[in-house]
Amino acid sequence: MGSRKLMIGVTIMALLSTAILVSSTIECSAVTALVSTCYTFITYGSPDPFPGSPCCNAMANLKVIADTIENRRFACRCLLGLISTYNPNAYAIATLPDFCQVSLGFNIDPNTDCNL
Repeated sequence: MGSRKLMIGVTIMALLSTAILVSSTIECSAVTALVSTCYTFITYGSPDPFPGSPCCNAMANLKVIADTIENRRFACRCLLGLISTYNPNAYAIATLPDFCQVSLGFNIDPNTDCNL
């Protein structure tokens, strides 16, 4: 029961952060908040996220807020910054879109050029 309340709380936080971001620009703190929903997977490698899970809902929300070329480039740069933060578990961040069946419009990889 406690873990269900936690999951509901995290989902609500992700949705609220998305609602705040309806403006034309996004902030790295918002991207970080969404990705932090996947903290357990990023840190420990399990459980795998799946569509409909709080982690994947956050990835879907990230896709929604990265709706323009500028926002997508900015989100890309933020995610690349997170890769260095979560090193050596950066590979887990890179796999999130695939697990969640979400296309962000760019690859999460240290070699990605976010300006394309």
